[in-house]
Amino acid sequence: MTLSWVSIVRLGLVQMALGAIVVLTTSTLNRLMVVELALPAVLPGLLVALHYGIQITRPSWGFLSDKGGRRTRFIIGGMATLAMGGWLAAVAIPLFETGFAAGLAVSIFAYVLIGLGVGASGTSLLALLATATAPRRRAAAATITWLMMVFGIAMTAVIVGKLLDPYSAGLLIRLVGAVAVIAVVVTCLAVWGIEARVKARPEPELASFREGLTQVWSEPRARNFTIFVFLSMTAYFMQELILEPYAGLVFGFTPGQSTSMSGAQNGGVFLGMLTVGIAATGLRFGSLRAWVIAGCLGSAATLAAITMIGLWGLTLLMPAVVALGFFNGIFAVAAIGSMMALAGEGRDRREGTRMGLWGAAQAIAAGFGGLLGAACADILRHSMTDASAFGSVFLAEAFLFIAAALMAARTLDRAPHPTAAHMVPGE
Repeated sequence: MTLSWVSIVRLGLVQMALGAIVVLTTSTLNRLMVVELALPAVLPGLLVALHYGIQITRPSWGFLSDKGGRRTRFIIGGMATLAMGGWLAAVAIPLFETGFAAGLAVSIFAYVLIGLGVGASGTSLLALLATATAPRRRAAAATITWLMMVFGIAMTAVIVGKLLDPYSAGLLIRLVGAVAVIAVVVTCLAVWGIEARVKARPEPELASFREGLTQVWSEPRARNFTIFVFLSMTAYFMQELILEPYAGLVFGFTPGQSTSMSGAQNGGVFLGMLTVGIAATGLRFGSLRAWVIAGCLGSAATLAAITMIGLWGLTLLMPAVVALGFFNGIFAVAAIGSMMALAGEGRDRREGTRMGLWGAAQAIAAGFGGLLGAACADILRHSMTDASAFGSVFLAEAFLFIAAALMAARTLDRAPHPTAAHMVPGE
C-alpha cells in the first residue's frame, strides 16, 4: 500500500513544523545578535554553519531508513531534538548580555541539537515519502510538502514578528518555546500510524553504508546533480543571514518589522512554488529545467535590484524581497521536483541514500553560503558604507545564481520528466 493524498498532506505538516522552528533560528535570532546585541555577523553565521555542518550525517540517516525502516521514531525524535535546540538558542540571547562565554556555550550546544534534529527528522521524512509514495505521485508529494513548509515558515515569521514588538528577551523565549511545543505535538499527530499502513522499504538493504554511498556517487546523474545542488544552494543561502540585518542597519527596521519581512519573503516563495505547481503540472507548461533556469535568473535580477534600492535610499525593500522570494520559490520547487524524480533512478533504487546525499550537499552549501555571506559583509563594512557592503554580497550572490542557471542548462533534462506529468492531486 502506498501513501494516500491525505497521508502526504499529513507528512507535509511535519515539514511545516520543521520550517517553523528553523526560520526563528536563522532569521529572528540572527538579527537580534547582529543588531540588538551588536555582535559581528560572522558569529550567527558560524552557528548556522555549525547546524548545517552537523547535517553531513544526512546520508547515514537515509541509509538507516533504507536498511531498517521504522522511520517514525526518527521523525518524532528528530523533531523533539530540533525543538529543544531552538528553545535553547533563544535562551542564549539574553545570556550574551550577561556573559559572552555562557551565551556562546549554550548557543553552540543548541545549534548542534538543531542540526541533529533537522538531519534525523527531515531525511527520514523524505525517505518515507520517496519509498512509500507511488512513482506517479512523487513530484507532487514533494511540491505539496514544500509548499506546506514554506507556508509554515511564512506564517510563523509573520505571527511571531507581530507578537515580538515591543521586544524583550522573556517574550522571545516564551514565543519560541510555544512554537517548539506546537511543532512536536503536530509532528506526533501527523505521523501517527502512517508508516504501519505502507510498505516503506521494498526490499532489505544488504550493502554497507560505504558501499551504498559509493555506488550512488558512481552514477553520473546522481553525481552531477549533487554538484548542481551544492552550487545553487550556496547562492540560495548567501542572503539568509544578512537580509534582516541589512533591513535593520540600512532601512531602520525594528525586530518585529524585519521578522515580518522574512515572513513576506517566504510568502513570495510560496507563491513562486504555487506558480510552478499550477503551470508545470496543471497546465503542463514548461519543463522542470526551464523553471529552474528562470528561477535562478529572476533571483539574480532581484538581488541586483535590492542592492540598488539600498544604495539609492528607496523605500521599496519589502516588494523587492517578496519578488526575491517568488523567484527563489520557482527555482526551489523545480529543483525539488527534479530531485524527487531522480531519487528512484539508478542502481538498486536507493531513495534514502540519494536523498541523504543531496540533503547533505544542500546542508553543506547552506552553511557555507550563509557563513560566506556573513563574513564578507563583516569584512566589507570596515571599508564601505553598510549599504555598499551588503550590496556587494548580494551582487556576488546574483553572479552565483547566473552560474547555477548555466549549470542547470547542462545538467537537467530538457523535456519534463515523466513523473512530473502526474503531479495533479486527485488521481
